[in-house]
Amino acid sequence: MSARPGARTLMVQGTTSDAGKSTVVAALCRWLARQGISVAPFKPQNMALNSAVTVDGGEIGRSTALQALACGLEPHSDMNPVLLKPQTDVGAQVILRGRVHGNMNALDYHAFKAEARATVMAAWEALSARHEVIIVEGAGSPAEINLREGDIANMGFAEAADCPVLLVGDIDRGGVFAQLVGTLELLSDSERKRVRGFVINRFRGDMALLEDGLDWLEKRTARPVVGTLPYLQKLVLDAEDSIGPGGEPAGSNALRVVVPALPRISNHNDFDPLRLHPRVDLQFLRDPDAMDGADVIILPGSKHTRSDLDWLRASGWVSVLERHLRYGGRVFGICGGFQMLGHSVSDPDGVEGRPGDTPGLGWLDMRTRLVVGKQLHRCQGRLLPKGVRISGYEIHNGVSEGPALENPLIELASRNDGAVSDDGQVMGCYLHGLFDEAEACESLLGRLGLSAPGEAVDYGQHRHGELDRLADAVEQHLDTGWLQATLGRRAGTRSAS
Repeated sequence: MSARPGARTLMVQGTTSDAGKSTVVAALCRWLARQGISVAPFKPQNMALNSAVTVDGGEIGRSTALQALACGLEPHSDMNPVLLKPQTDVGAQVILRGRVHGNMNALDYHAFKAEARATVMAAWEALSARHEVIIVEGAGSPAEINLREGDIANMGFAEAADCPVLLVGDIDRGGVFAQLVGTLELLSDSERKRVRGFVINRFRGDMALLEDGLDWLEKRTARPVVGTLPYLQKLVLDAEDSIGPGGEPAGSNALRVVVPALPRISNHNDFDPLRLHPRVDLQFLRDPDAMDGADVIILPGSKHTRSDLDWLRASGWVSVLERHLRYGGRVFGICGGFQMLGHSVSDPDGVEGRPGDTPGLGWLDMRTRLVVGKQLHRCQGRLLPKGVRISGYEIHNGVSEGPALENPLIELASRNDGAVSDDGQVMGCYLHGLFDEAEACESLLGRLGLSAPGEAVDYGQHRHGELDRLADAVEQHLDTGWLQATLGRRAGTRSAS
């Protein structure tokens, strides 16, 4: 299969997970888009619990949605045709072109890959028909021997699409030359020929000390080092899955926010605007004994609400939360975390796994039932009671009912969302992205105990600024002449000096 004439495809693969593939793809997309090129991102298969709602009402990985933003596009289901959302260590929800296909364990999914490949290629062809250039992101490493058979995420896609590959290695974690050379050695002959060049990522130091190594690598592999990207300090962008560090150290008058790092935490990007707030001290903690005081504890989204509720109890978090409330602290829940605040979460049809009923924390008078049919909505509304504008998105299976919902947190166009306890200590909602807009963030933080007018970050504006930083790095540190030759004559005009 091949794209329409004129649509060029370049695939970015990495030597390891978290080598920087998502960031490099976003950087290339932004660099091309700034030159007026019609470019789109594509990730054949993604495994992630951070997701976004698409313009066509589907669901894709959040990093791909960020790359769409880099291109000046609305995210579309064709950009990430296979999304795997882990529910257990050996099972995941399988989403095809934005829609839930079902739950599978690892062995069942392996047998399903031939069908998934057809979905991937159809989505790539549809996207190729609409754009001049497609920048593809691989997953993990192409050198995983145990995953080679039926691969659709890395070289399996590159072979089917007949596209060149740019291999990224992370020098910050050490051993980058072994990463790159070792990856090549573990590829088949045809796959090895697809690797046309390397990018060294996250370099800090004196380039003069690296030059000999780069010369050796080019001679050893007969492939160019297309460039060395610097370590960009304080870069904050939507992560693929790993939880980033907390924000910068805040002063003594900061609002102390703690987020329990649930085993199946999802859409933790909700907290990026708080990490950037100068008056918020945000921490993700797995061990409740490590908590040294908090003003607010936020229960985040979860891909498996009932099992994460069990984990909260088993790990000691519930007693910490109870003590926190007794001493006047506030608790906020988002999506799955909001469901946990009620009396129970039931799953009679086994939507998330084992059918059954799990007691909730009981601080909001409501009950949640998980139902077949995921709610995927982009939402706009107003925060109550002041009417501050808020926007975000919903991704959940649950339906919550009960008297608590008669005191909602948010008024949406067609309904209300969330609940607030009578004493104002406990509140929550289904809406993700609720801190992204500065005015809404400021209003919510006010309800949580921080009055800091004008200090909240407009996260949408921040995203665009960070994407421009990435594009600037491409312009300054990569061989744009190589990119031009690989992607076509319009895709750049300068070679790095």
